[in-house]
Order: sequence, then C-alpha cells, then structure tokens
Amino acid sequence: LLETSPGVAEVTFVEKEPAERHTIISWEQKNACILPEDLKNFYLMTDGFQMTWSVKTDDTPMPLGSMVINSVSKLCRLGGSPMYTLPNAPTLADLEDDTDEEGNGDKPAKPHFDSRSLIFELDPCNGNGKVCLVYKHAKPVVSPDTEIWFLDRALYWHFLTKTFTAYYRLLITHLGLPQWQYAFTSYGVSPQAKQWFNMYKPITINTALLSEEADSFVNKLDPNKVFKSKNKTPVIKKKPLSQVAGSQKSHTSMTFSKTSSPAGNSSRK
Repeated sequence: LLETSPGVAEVTFVEKEPAERHTIISWEQKNACILPEDLKNFYLMTDGFQMTWSVKTDDTPMPLGSMVINSVSKLCRLGGSPMYTLPNAPTLADLEDDTDEEGNGDKPAKPHFDSRSLIFELDPCNGNGKVCLVYKHAKPVVSPDTEIWFLDRALYWHFLTKTFTAYYRLLITHLGLPQWQYAFTSYGVSPQAKQWFNMYKPITINTALLSEEADSFVNKLDPNKVFKSKNKTPVIKKKPLSQVAGSQKSHTSMTFSKTSSPAGNSSRK
C-alpha cells in the first residue's frame, strides 16, 4: 500500500530472526514478570519490528514514516534505578503526586513511576514520546495484566490499548506517520503532522481528527498566485499647483516673446 502511494519512496522493512525462547525466559526472570501471551508469540516470530518510508521532495527522499517495536534485548525498564547515580539525584519517581486522579468509569488509572508499576519501552517514537508496556500493579506481586500507554514529552500518560495486538494494528493502520500517537491525547497532533495526515490518510475510522477544525490548519495559499509575476505600472507623480502655475507662466512668456520679436524687426525696417 505504501509503495503505491504518490510521492512515497524507499519503503524499507528490516527482517529479523525470531527471538530464542530462552532469551524471553531470561528476560522474564530478570524483570520478575511474565510477558503477555500475544507479545511473547510476536517475539517468537520476529525479534522486533522496523519499517520506514520516505517521501520525495525535489527528487530528494526525506524520511517520514517510522514503525518500530523494540526487540527483547531493548525492552528496557523505564525509570529503573541506574547502577551509578549521585546521592539524592532526582528520578522519575519524584514526579509522583498523591493528589493524582485515579481512574474512573471512562478513564483507566494512570501508571506510576515508582515501584507500584513496571514500565517497559516498546517504541521510542523518534523522540516524540514513548509507547510503553505497563504492568500497573506490581505490589505485592506483579499482576500479569498489562496495558499499552503513551508517555508524551511532558511526561503525561495517555491510554492507547489494553493489548499488544490492538496496539500493533494501530501502528500499522496509522502508517507510522509522525506523531500519530498524539491523536489519542487531549491536545491532538501538531498542525504540521495534520498536513501529513491529509496527504496520507491513516486506514482508521477516526475521521473526526481530520475534519475537526479543518480550516484552522489547512494552508489555503495558492503558490501560483503568490509567486505570479505582475507587470508594474509606472507611477505618475503629480506636481504641486504652484509649480504647475509657474511653469505655465514661463511657457506663455516665452511663446509671447518669440512671436513678438519678428513684428518688432519689421517695424524697424
């Protein structure tokens, strides 16, 4: 589908070998938790996922779309205590606030940066945030129930899906467009990202994202009119009335002297 889209170039899919079963078991033992069944089956087929594509601008490919799922070895815990750290150094756990709102009927409870939750990075999102596999209940024992959450650059949590399979479908249907995860936040994607969404519409039913306030971000400038050459008309400067009157007097006096001179010569003769 991407290769048949207009302007798309260099669609690259990195094939990866399946992860060894003992690698998955050692990861579970190291982190004291069990991978979800669908994610485990995914790693047994391919140890991660990576697909990128570019668009041609002035015959030069520009990287645009990116779909990434970290391999088992890069499925690292977020907010874990590093081996070497300064005394009393701030950590993500310091962001916890006892007044944080817990989940209600519509909104699930948010993950915690401290020991109450286990968080692992699935997708670095090209620096626009992080998609994380979250074990929300880690005490007294780690619950096998997991969810997929998006952590934005301001370190706010946004719920994506309950299962990895559902997130994988979202990743594919959004074609890896830049900042597509922000479509599931309260503030939405940036105006620049909306332009790309309009050009390469995701295969989703969330059409309200593009139709909502469409006039506020669509560039209505017509380059043919903006850069159209115009023939400049010469500007005629008007002279002040005093100059015009003076020039008329001098002109009449000159013509009078010219016409009167021959008559004077003939009279002398």
